[in-house]
Amino acid sequence: MKKHLIGIIYGFLLTAFTVYLLLDTFVIVRIYDRIPNEDTEYDTTSDTQFENTETYAPNTTDSAIESEIATTAAELTEPIITENSYLDNNISVTLTDYRKYNTTIHVADIKITSPEYLKTALAKDSYGKNVTEKTSKIADRNNAIIAVNGDFYGSQEKGFVLRNGVLYRSSASKNQEDLVIYKDGYFGIVTETEASAEQLLDDGAVHILSFGPALVIDGEITVDEDDEVKRSMTSNPRTAIGIIEKGHYILLTSDGRTDENEGLSLIELAKFMQSLGAKIAYNLDGGGSSTMYFCGEIVNNPTTNGSYKERSVSDIVYIGY
Repeated sequence: MKKHLIGIIYGFLLTAFTVYLLLDTFVIVRIYDRIPNEDTEYDTTSDTQFENTETYAPNTTDSAIESEIATTAAELTEPIITENSYLDNNISVTLTDYRKYNTTIHVADIKITSPEYLKTALAKDSYGKNVTEKTSKIADRNNAIIAVNGDFYGSQEKGFVLRNGVLYRSSASKNQEDLVIYKDGYFGIVTETEASAEQLLDDGAVHILSFGPALVIDGEITVDEDDEVKRSMTSNPRTAIGIIEKGHYILLTSDGRTDENEGLSLIELAKFMQSLGAKIAYNLDGGGSSTMYFCGEIVNNPTTNGSYKERSVSDIVYIGY
């Protein structure tokens, strides 16, 4: 009887510990830091190249984008907003839907006069574990014009987390390939074990997104069929970000996991981003997380477990003031 009682107690404790681990991993919210209220200082003139990074730095000046937007905007006093476009004196967004690979692909073509308008935001304005909100809610609270889900940093224990110039996590994940967005508006690709988060911050990084992989570097596709097998064995809804030139960016989501939309493989996503002119393109969190928000509305069809439903995520990438 005593042996049975010990076994029962042991089994109960083991079960309780397992349940706690599952709750701690997926449910229990732990807030480690609140977002500071300080504005990030931006240097819009530097064309510095940084160590341990592969960067794209075209010979394009801020004045070229400013001139293009200003010519179109004609010194607007109020933004012009349509179903698929936004235009003011600093920001231009044009939405286009494509049909390729048996999938609807939603693309936002973005031009901004300063890199300060390319931002990130955290769920509930907090850095922590299991802290999530819907992309649309985070975007709405931050007055985003256009936004997509980010890297869902909260699903990982390691990986650099740098947002709006604030370093929240510097523990490196082996072979993790990150997108670095610098304060001058250029993009870089780094491997975490080859460049510390602190050094990247010192070198001018404002945001580091840790998901991947890199899809395009210097205009060349950097994934292949073998990468696809290792990273994702099926087509899925996708989210990606890319740079065409300084001040000119792409945000993309694709539908998927339904009879109407197959979704994209990584190689298909890379080819499509390259076809849009991206010199650097990076894969963000996909699947049920893939969401694009524009001026108060969801653009794509977020799909979770076969139904159209927006998933809560850790963070977003957005354009706004």
